[in-house]
Amino acid sequence: MDELKVRLHWMMGLRVVVVSLLLGVSIFFQSNRDELVDFYSALIIFTYAVTIAYVLTFRRLTTLTALSRFALLQFGVDLLIETLLVGRTGGIDSQFSVLYVITVTLASFILSRRGGVLTAAVSVILFGLLTNMQLYGLGESTGWLPRSRLSVWETFHTFSLQSLALIVVGLLSGTLAEQLRRADESLIEKDRGLSRLQAFHQNVVQSISSGVFTTDATGRITSFNRAAQEITGHPPEGVLSRLWWEVFAWEQGDRFGTEPATLTEPYRFEAEGRRVDGSRLVLGMTLTPLTEEGAQTGLVGVFRDLTQIRDLEEEMRRREWLATLGEISAGMAHEIRNPLAALGGAMQMLRRDLPKDETSSRLMDIAIRETDRLDGIIHSFLQYARPPALNLKECDLNTILKEALDLIRHSVRSRQNLEIVTHLAKGALTAQVDPDQMKQVFWNLATNAFQAMASGGRLTIATGVRKVMASGKSGEVIEIAFEDTGEGVRKDVRDKIFLPFVTTKHDGSGLGLPTVHRIVDLHGGWVRVESETGKGARFVVCLPRTPEAGLQAKQRGREPWKKS
Repeated sequence: MDELKVRLHWMMGLRVVVVSLLLGVSIFFQSNRDELVDFYSALIIFTYAVTIAYVLTFRRLTTLTALSRFALLQFGVDLLIETLLVGRTGGIDSQFSVLYVITVTLASFILSRRGGVLTAAVSVILFGLLTNMQLYGLGESTGWLPRSRLSVWETFHTFSLQSLALIVVGLLSGTLAEQLRRADESLIEKDRGLSRLQAFHQNVVQSISSGVFTTDATGRITSFNRAAQEITGHPPEGVLSRLWWEVFAWEQGDRFGTEPATLTEPYRFEAEGRRVDGSRLVLGMTLTPLTEEGAQTGLVGVFRDLTQIRDLEEEMRRREWLATLGEISAGMAHEIRNPLAALGGAMQMLRRDLPKDETSSRLMDIAIRETDRLDGIIHSFLQYARPPALNLKECDLNTILKEALDLIRHSVRSRQNLEIVTHLAKGALTAQVDPDQMKQVFWNLATNAFQAMASGGRLTIATGVRKVMASGKSGEVIEIAFEDTGEGVRKDVRDKIFLPFVTTKHDGSGLGLPTVHRIVDLHGGWVRVESETGKGARFVVCLPRTPEAGLQAKQRGREPWKKS
């Protein structure tokens, strides 16, 4: 029905244009015949008036049947006007008889073949009546329809040709209109199918959990799905037309010796890059050639975020190593502490019995002092190996961090070349934690950062929430990041910094970071390290936000450390 309305709109407008031009030109060339000029002007005025009436009536029609009848009415009125015009301008000899053909053609396209044939039949009847009236001189007395100058045979011949032409035009144009309509419907259906297929494809690509991108032949990104945006943090407008390896902070030479567009088979690899915020991003990626009609036009990249999985694997390896080391070391510490205590007591007694010379007293003092220092180290290690039970409470980590920051700022107020910058998340970051032990974690991380910035620098502390996925499950973790501008952590030391007694400081005990790791581990979390030598270090504490994780942490905190 909407299509019929559009066609009727076009027909009403076309009628006004054709009548205005055709009769306007006729008026110009018939300016010396006042009777024809008046007649043409009257037809133009009548056409305008009828068109206005058509428009007013057209607005009230709401059904397809009413619109079809309305179209037939317009064609009927057009045929009557054309008959009057043909009769007034010479009848069978009139040059305006071609208007019948135009009307039949329009009727075929608007009302299909049936409408075209019906209009052609009415045209033949009206033209036949006009021809008979002219042949027998029925309108000659009025001066409206002059007698034909043709013989009866010539009149019949001309009428037959005109009628046959009208019928043929009606049939052919109607058939053509039907074929166009079917082709149009077929195209519309195919377009709908294509639109549904494109929508389905788009929904599938946007809904899968893996990141997907496509590139052109030069390696520039042409599409970037929703998962890819979430994994990398890049908005779609920020990656389109960029080289794909630059988006992941890779160098082309790291992965390819030639242009990526020359790949001829799937290529799988794992690489570490950076998110848009600069954080570490480990991806497992598969690149596949994108072909069209046998020719390669670009690449399709499918990738998954393996950062969390690799962090957990590294954390599990570290936990297993620390558990084994702790079991062995705790037993050894006990075995060492007992004879060390006896040795200290014996030296105290010897000190009383030895001669009171300066050298003997000084050496004995050194021996006793080092014995006490060794005992303190063993005591600290036993506290690390056997931490007290967790006193879990639902706390706001932002609040705990602020309280720890007061102590941290107080401890470094004498150092003018140190700056502490905080970026705390808005709102409360609630989790089940032991507030005293978390303060110890924050204090140790800040102290470690200050020791790495001996000549001064900036410590940036930030908190936030991030969604992570592991083993097909997703959840939220709270992240507390300590980022310094110090000397960084060497790559050969990075995997060992959470082991006891591993330190790069001259006066460090090597138990600060292991204590951090142990406390965070008891809370069901993990510590992530990102560092480059000479460019500072970033320690990120990740803590689960769910109450279930807090309950598990509470159970772990009550388990005694196993001895070998």
